[in-house]
Amino acid sequence: MASNTNLSIVILAAGKGTRMKSAKPKVLQPLAGKPLLTHVLQTTQAIGAHKVVVVYGHGGELVKQEYSTSNFPIAWALQAEQLGTGHALKMALEHIPAQGKTVVLYGDVPLTQLESIQNLIAKAGNGMAMMTIQLTDPTGYGRIERNAAGEVLRVVEHKDATAEQHKITEINTGVYCVDNACLHRWINQLQNNNAQQEYYLTDIVAMAVSEGLTINTVAPTYSFEVDGVNDRLQLAALERLYQQHTVNEHMRQGLMVIDPQRVDIRGDLSFGSDVTLDINVIIEGNCVLGDNVVVGAGSVLKNVTIGANTIIQPYSLIDSANIGQGASIGPFARIRPGTQLADGVHVGNFVEVKNSVLGANSKANHLTYIGDADIGKSCNIGAGTITCNYDGANKHRTVMLDNVFIGSNNALVAPLHIGQGATTAAGSVITKTVNNNTLAVARAKQVEITTYQRPVKTTSKKD
Repeated sequence: MASNTNLSIVILAAGKGTRMKSAKPKVLQPLAGKPLLTHVLQTTQAIGAHKVVVVYGHGGELVKQEYSTSNFPIAWALQAEQLGTGHALKMALEHIPAQGKTVVLYGDVPLTQLESIQNLIAKAGNGMAMMTIQLTDPTGYGRIERNAAGEVLRVVEHKDATAEQHKITEINTGVYCVDNACLHRWINQLQNNNAQQEYYLTDIVAMAVSEGLTINTVAPTYSFEVDGVNDRLQLAALERLYQQHTVNEHMRQGLMVIDPQRVDIRGDLSFGSDVTLDINVIIEGNCVLGDNVVVGAGSVLKNVTIGANTIIQPYSLIDSANIGQGASIGPFARIRPGTQLADGVHVGNFVEVKNSVLGANSKANHLTYIGDADIGKSCNIGAGTITCNYDGANKHRTVMLDNVFIGSNNALVAPLHIGQGATTAAGSVITKTVNNNTLAVARAKQVEITTYQRPVKTTSKKD
């Protein structure tokens, strides 16, 4: 999105997060497979802000390190002492231009939606707008006090509120859009004469009113947009809300989900028509599913592209792979990074494929490991076969041309070339090139020992 040269965004992310009881900073805790702060940063990218400032504090070096190689253009501002939200914003003032507008967001409020922020910016005009919401139980939140005409007068923090003010159900979310000239002036006027002895950012509301400015308010589309995270219970609750919302949106676009309560989407999902996800499916990273794809129960897909009419049988794990059309995977298959499966490929139960290419209509249906292999079209890999791709120091490739038949319980010792139309006998250890249209037998000669006595179970006194 094109940059909005008049817009800055400050993300307050300096909280200690002690209730998480974690060595990891709160804003790096995962929601839907991504750190809380990443959700906010992705939203700022969509807005197209010219400047994004992250105010960091506790565990700040870990936070900076997390984004050191990211594509997010971040200016960092340190809040060494935790003296309130007003003080946190003051630490960011040097990065905020004298002209334009600034939106204030929070690193532990990850799901504020793009549309809601755009509405807030539009309402700010040349002064200030704030996001508010009505709550049945507003305990703990700052209340929005209005005059008889319905105009915002001030925000009263819960600990400073009177019994009458506690009855107010409209609360301040802390999300603002403020004219930069006003912001610079007001932040430098903040005082800490309150119960917490902190510099409240909310005090700028009363300052705006004292200057005769009308403060517009907007409400978020969804209540979870302003839900913050302070402990693991709140994180888990927000995860469920996010998952339900995401699955519902996909179902409105035509995705068939057998049980919306038992699917997790922890990334970006694109899908064609008549795609079905069974229970306990997990989607991670960027996944693309073609028309009529069916994903069986308990399967995990991460960064995959799956062609039309492919069936993923239950409990299959597919990571960073491309699968063609009309394929059949699983059950209990593991497809590892770097794998390319062409149209019509069958990879069956307890088969693992890693960094390999399987040509059209090739099959490995049972109990097989294929690693670092290039397999042609219409090949059949027998049960119990493995490619011996690792010599203890280096990986080597197995090359198999079209129409090869590999017998059961083969060990294919790489580097290895197997020619077109070749066959290997069951139980073989193949170490040398197999020429086109030949049968390779590589196993010890069968011997019968006529004097052999089978062991007999001894009977103890206990028996």
